[in-house]
Amino acid sequence: DYELEALKAQAVIARTYIYGQMGGADEIYESALDMDYLEQAQLERMWGTRNYMEFYEKVEKAVADTSCMVMEYEGACIDPWFCRCSAGKTRDGDDAHPYFSSVNCPKDLEADDYLQITEWEKEEFSKIISGIPGERPVSADQVPGMIQIGERDSAGYVTLVQIGNYQFTGDEIRYALGLNSSFFRFEDYEGKIRVVGKGIGHGYGMSQYDANRKALDGWSFEEILKYFYQNIMLVSE
Repeated sequence: DYELEALKAQAVIARTYIYGQMGGADEIYESALDMDYLEQAQLERMWGTRNYMEFYEKVEKAVADTSCMVMEYEGACIDPWFCRCSAGKTRDGDDAHPYFSSVNCPKDLEADDYLQITEWEKEEFSKIISGIPGERPVSADQVPGMIQIGERDSAGYVTLVQIGNYQFTGDEIRYALGLNSSFFRFEDYEGKIRVVGKGIGHGYGMSQYDANRKALDGWSFEEILKYFYQNIMLVSE
């Protein structure tokens, strides 16, 4: 149900990923991709029979209107990462992903489930964290007094957490606690520990929610893609 220009941007992302995985080959097996092919019956269950034809035709048009188009950086397909919505701005990439440059996404703050608040008993929280691989036990009496956010990146996502004598990455904490993203903070709340998180997904590349809002404002799919992926070329393979 997104705008067509946002769907076109997503079609280019999907094609870029597939072509990158193919590496110049003429075909690739579905099992080699982290994507699932959905039959008509599956799509009807997902979208609802009433919406099936309308949605399918929109997706089909998005694919056809961007036929053969992919994103390249220095002559190679990029890793076209995307997320449901950022925590307010996207994240900078590393040396292997220089085309990820932090950009503002103020509309993401309006997305459904942008804000996530969860609470745990201290014993339960410490048990979950102690279960992270690496033999770094955490006790209930360390929570939350001995928890420190050690590092955040330029977009505010947590990269390092110190609990007592042990360190954890933001992603380790995120996945262990089932958080929507690694943009979070800890609070002492009525004898429990509360975690307040923002955004949905890893925060790199295109924000789907912000892309749709840009499409509603009249942005083309080319403009959307070049906003989220810096110094890339849109080429037809």
